Amino acid sequence: MSRQFSLLLDRIHEIHDLQKAADLLAWDRQVIMPEAGDEVRVHQITTLRRLAHVMFTDDNVGELIEDAALAIDGAAYESNEASLIRYLRETYDEERRLPAEFVARVSEISGKAHRIWVRARENNDYASFAPWLKEIVGLGREMAELYGYENEIYDALLDKYERGSRTSDVRALFSATRDAIVPMLAAIAGRQHMVSDNVLRQHYDVDAQKKFARYIAEAVGYDFDRGHLGTAVHPFASSFSRNDARITSRWYPDYLCPSLFGALHESGHAIYEQNTHADLTRTPLARGTSMGIHESQSRMFENYVGRSRSFWNAHFPRLQETFPTQLRDVTAEDFYLAINKVQPSFIRVEADELTYNLHIILRFELEQALLTGDLTVADLPTAWNDKMSELLGVTPPDDTHGVLQDIHWTRPSFGYFPTYALGNLYAAQFFEAAQQQSPAISAELEAGETTALLSWLRENIHQHGRKFKPGEIVERVTGKPLSHEAFVDYAAEKFGEIYGLQ
Repeated sequence: MSRQFSLLLDRIHEIHDLQKAADLLAWDRQVIMPEAGDEVRVHQITTLRRLAHVMFTDDNVGELIEDAALAIDGAAYESNEASLIRYLRETYDEERRLPAEFVARVSEISGKAHRIWVRARENNDYASFAPWLKEIVGLGREMAELYGYENEIYDALLDKYERGSRTSDVRALFSATRDAIVPMLAAIAGRQHMVSDNVLRQHYDVDAQKKFARYIAEAVGYDFDRGHLGTAVHPFASSFSRNDARITSRWYPDYLCPSLFGALHESGHAIYEQNTHADLTRTPLARGTSMGIHESQSRMFENYVGRSRSFWNAHFPRLQETFPTQLRDVTAEDFYLAINKVQPSFIRVEADELTYNLHIILRFELEQALLTGDLTVADLPTAWNDKMSELLGVTPPDDTHGVLQDIHWTRPSFGYFPTYALGNLYAAQFFEAAQQQSPAISAELEAGETTALLSWLRENIHQHGRKFKPGEIVERVTGKPLSHEAFVDYAAEKFGEIYGLQ
């Protein structure tokens, strides 16, 4: 390693450590911190994020990047060194557009807004959160202007979560997906009686749920020697290194699905982080390449593995042993059908596979309207309910089950929501390619095992971290750009079989 590249790494390691320290404080805040510590914790996180930003955007870092680039001139495009230089050049230029004062302001306002949102959600009190959301929308507009954009204001923010994506392209993908989903939903609507999920909606001891969640996370490949399962209002995964990738879930005593599929979903995120290459440690490359690709991993383990018939043929006996009274007269096939019931619902994270993307399309459209000013914060609850009725045929009974349900608008993370549906499309395309390229995957999944799938994912996606942009990853892995077609084919086959549509 050249001296110039070594000097750059030393600085990047320091900045990365500060960022991860802030992330750790944020994880602690949502999982175990006493509520009384919140005000000071916001200041602590803000200080660390501001310091990391100031260090990274210093003129000296730009010089270190260019000196290191000269020193590795000729390195292969896919090498760790060339990939890091590409990433740093792009990110350095962008982050220098954000003043340190603005970064600190975003952190402080977002921290305070989170606290207000938690209470507003609990109390169905949108009015108390609305002034903060108005500020968040203002920050989003300001951020977009600072970053700059050529066409739509939403492009500037979407690009931060899904490099290279444009609003117009995502809009076209979502339109094609919606056009394919709506007829399926219409066909299923008259066959709702064919599938019951009553077995999922009875009393399930929370401690027993936690025990089984650990079992099921390990079953799909999550390493608890390098992880931890906690509880959060809104489930999430956090990675502080490949050897410390943590997950959370939430537990309902009268509904089993959130704990099961929350644990599987977040395990998918954490498995990605645990399998980044060790050589990327303490650099910004040591994490998923985009939120859409990240979401493809969580949705793959939640749905393509975790909601499959073969998976529960293998693991249902253990679940039945954990809940012998509730599942005494239930078969693995009964359970498979129950967890795949298609029914429009209010809560995004508990939506079935078929309607989930419609929840995201709703948020995608509302975010654009908020940023352009076509929709005001005051009118957002009504617009939300109208779109729920239009897309899903249901109207939330209150704002807790509607506009207040997601944590994302406690910070200016506009552009994040589309990555959830993009993740579904990526997952389908990756899963299709994996099965074609490695016949052992299908055979193992029939036995409820994921070793071959994990090996394929590690080789083709996980180990690379952020070395490649999402468009590059999907082309390298599947040989074609992202499309809605694999997802539509998968959904048509799966739900056509369940509801007798074929």
